[in-house]
Order: sequence, then C-alpha cells, then structure tokens
Amino acid sequence: MSKLQPVLVAGGWRDSVEPVGSLGAHDPATGEPIGELYPVSSRREVEQALVAAIGAAEAMASADPARIAGFLDAYADAIEANADALVDIAHRETGLPKTPRLRDVELPRTTGQLRQAARAVWQWSWAHPVIDTATGLRAMFGPLSKPVVVFGPNNFPFAFNAIAGSDFASAIAARAPVIAKVHPLHPGTSLLLARIARQALLESGLPAAAIQMLYRVEGAASELLVGNPAIGGVGFTGGRAGGLALKAMADKAGVPFYAEMSSINPVFLLEGALAERSAALAQEFFASCTMGSGQFCTNPGLLVVPRTEAGDRFLSEACKRFDGASAQVLFSADGRQHLNAAIHALQDAGAWRCAGQPEPKRDGWWVQPQLFEVDGERFLQNPQALQVEAFGPVSLVVRSRDAAQALAIARAFEGNLTATIYRAGNGDDDGVAAALMPLLRPRVGRLIVDRMPTGVAVSPAQNHGGPYPATSHPGFTSVGMPGAIRRFTGLHSYDNVPDALLPPLLRDANPARAWRLIDGQWSTDDVGGAA
Repeated sequence: MSKLQPVLVAGGWRDSVEPVGSLGAHDPATGEPIGELYPVSSRREVEQALVAAIGAAEAMASADPARIAGFLDAYADAIEANADALVDIAHRETGLPKTPRLRDVELPRTTGQLRQAARAVWQWSWAHPVIDTATGLRAMFGPLSKPVVVFGPNNFPFAFNAIAGSDFASAIAARAPVIAKVHPLHPGTSLLLARIARQALLESGLPAAAIQMLYRVEGAASELLVGNPAIGGVGFTGGRAGGLALKAMADKAGVPFYAEMSSINPVFLLEGALAERSAALAQEFFASCTMGSGQFCTNPGLLVVPRTEAGDRFLSEACKRFDGASAQVLFSADGRQHLNAAIHALQDAGAWRCAGQPEPKRDGWWVQPQLFEVDGERFLQNPQALQVEAFGPVSLVVRSRDAAQALAIARAFEGNLTATIYRAGNGDDDGVAAALMPLLRPRVGRLIVDRMPTGVAVSPAQNHGGPYPATSHPGFTSVGMPGAIRRFTGLHSYDNVPDALLPPLLRDANPARAWRLIDGQWSTDDVGGAA
C-alpha cells in the first residue's frame, strides 16, 4: 500500500494518527484512479484538531488586522504564482476544462474573494459599528473567539474549497481559526492549496494552528466537528441530506450552521419574451443548463413556459439542442447515481422525457443532457415531488395554461437560491412580471430579470443564499464581502464603557465609519477610513 499523504493538524504537516481508511482521486472521464492516497481521519485525530483550533482561537481573535489582511493577500498572490500546478491537478481530479473554467474563471474568482476579504479587514466594513450617544450604548460585530469548521463541496475545487474558498476567507477575516474538511473528490488540489496557505500563514505571524485540513473523517467523528459547543460556526456547501444530518448535530450543541444545500432555480419565460426571441432563449437556456455538466448550484433546473404557440416554438428549439448534445462527464459515480435517482423521481411524479438520450454506455461517469416536461396541472397536484434537484445537465419544463396558473406555480415553490423572469423588451410582459415578483421575492435569495442564474458575481451586493431548503437560514450569503464574513462573528454591545476602554472602532475618534444616534437622528461619520 502506498504511503498516505499527510494531514495538516495542530500546527504542522504530519502522518495521520490512527487512520481508519484511505481515499484517492479518480479521472472522471475513465473512472481510473489517479495520484496518491489520502487518509480517512479517526476520531482521535479530529479531537486533536479541535483542541489545537480552540487553543488558537484567542490569539486569532486579538490578532492585528494587518496580519489577517496580509495573510489573505499573500495567499492570493501565492495561488496565482502556483496557478499552473493548481489548474493541472484540479483538471485531472474533476475533469473540468483548464480553460476557460479553471484558469480564467474559477481561479481568479478565488483570489478575488481572498483579496476582497482582506480589503474588508482593512476597512472594517464587516464590523458595522453603531454608536448611540444618548444611552451610552455602542455595538459592533466582532470575533467569536472560537474556531470555524468549513465543509467544501465537490463542484468548485478552488472557489468553494474548504481551504481556499469564500467560507474559508470569511472565517479568517472574522479572526477565527479554520478546520477545513475538504471534499474527497479533489484531495490533491486541496493538499497543494493547503501547502500554499500554510506558508503564507507562517510568514504572516498568525498562529500555526489557525489553519488545519482533513480529507475525510470517520462517520463517528462527524459530530465532533459540528456538535461541540466550543465551535463558533460551521460553513457547509453540499447536498440536502448530508447538510440536514450535520445541522441536526450542530443544533443539539447550539452551534450556528450555515448550509447551502439545494436549489432548482426556477425560470419564468413570459409570453412576450418568447414571441420576441424564442430561439435565442432556447440557446441561452441550453447553454446555462449544460454549463459545467450542469453541476452548478444555480443551474436552471425548472422552467415555466406558457402553453402557447410561442412556448411551443421555444420548446421545439430547446429539444433540438438537447437531442443533438454530446455526452458530458460528472465528477463521480455517486453523482451519476444521484442524478439518475432524481430523473426517476421526476418520471414517477408524472414528468416525461421530451428530449435527450438515456445514459451513454462508456467508461467513466458520463451522462446525456436531458429535458423533461410536465403539465402545469400535474405540477400543482404534486409540487414537492416535481421540485427534485437534478444535479447535472437535466431540467424540467412546466407548461402553464395561462398567467393565473403561472402565479399558482410560483406560490408552490420551495425556497431557492434564485428565480428568474424573462420579459419582453417592449414592456408587454411587465404586468405579469409585476405580479410574479412579490410571489417569488420571499422564496429566493436572488431575484433575476432577463439573465440565466448560473453566474454568481463576487460582489458586496450578492446574495448566494435563500430560504430553506436552499439554505439553513435565509439571512446569510456565502458569497460577497462583507456579508459573508458576518456569519462567523458575534454582535458585541458596550454599555457605559469609558472611551479609553472601548475597541478603537467604537471610540469617539473612531477610525472608520460608524452609525451614530444623535438627538434621535441617525447619521454616519467617516473619520480616517471608509466602509
């Protein structure tokens, strides 16, 4: 048996303590194993990681912001310096194309998130200081003085990686040590990222145990990672079943659990828009549905299309594209199994395949893009069963009888990350759009007009979140600084504390913008900084 790769625990690289198994990456196109073997960590190793993280929490909470920001910036620089090696190994482990996906899109997004987090640290934009001069009360968001555990997903080896992605950057910016439980489908990518991160950490002067990394843990140890009251919070991106199981463990211990779990991201194509540009919309939808083999959390998994002549033309154009599509590769055999289970669930609930071929017979984890259809009446009879997330290049078209039925369909949706409305350029659809928007608004995190949902810009105004079951809580975003940072903070209030004993941000001569309540009026000032 090959020697297992090391884990990053308790301040350094070391051989795994009492590993309970091993894992390795596979080439998704062939199913063949590639690279080295990596340990499955035992309960004892998880306990040691927790002790080390708890020990580093106080030092991180009091760390100089310049060291925090310096680490985040240096890490981003080092990722760029190692771009060739990172892109190469991520491509081999995930099957994602080197360009444009990995090198030109995802890697720059990753370094951009790290730098945005660094900028938020310098500007204190995440702290939101508030000063009430009449009562003597002052408040700001501050460190939890506890570690954060991050679970990374399978579909973003860089931008959501537990050792480099948005959750990681957010927790570090909030001055929390991170235990990264990376996804086992790209262990080599994660190992290289962790080596780069550790070097930047040591050079920054932050505690050596501020960053730790495990590849997989034995089942009995999962509760340790999320169900210990000494944990300040958990960031999770993944499937609903796994997310809810971990959340139940966290809830028992009172640990905040921020999970992004599932979403079908409904898209409403209104009559005027279809009459204007049905072929163009069919192409836009097909490209979005099949981008990255459909393995995006914002993949358009359900379309509401009117049963009209224009709707028929759209569906005919979309079917042509799905029928002529080449097979696409998924990340894993499990992913293909879950996609097939979702397809069978849709068919059992009354949907039928209107385009695309069955699963191709070839080595590796290949699937065929497929499009399904169901009547609006049938959807409304069993909406829960027809809102299955098919994580892959698969979508469901719901044919609505009229605008009233489209509104009824909107009312039946569960919580989602996004919803989209396509309208006519001449304003003919604006009445229906205006009726849809208040129905969709409480059901989604991001409401979109005339744009497919797959793009997630890293912006302070972004909301990559939404109501349950898209996430575990509607009040957070996992993308966009400073909002993402505030998940891993606590609200610190100070009552009648003398100015000299206050945190610098809450003093009268504060270094950044604060909200002040003076004579019953809210205002902001900006002394020596900007938020």
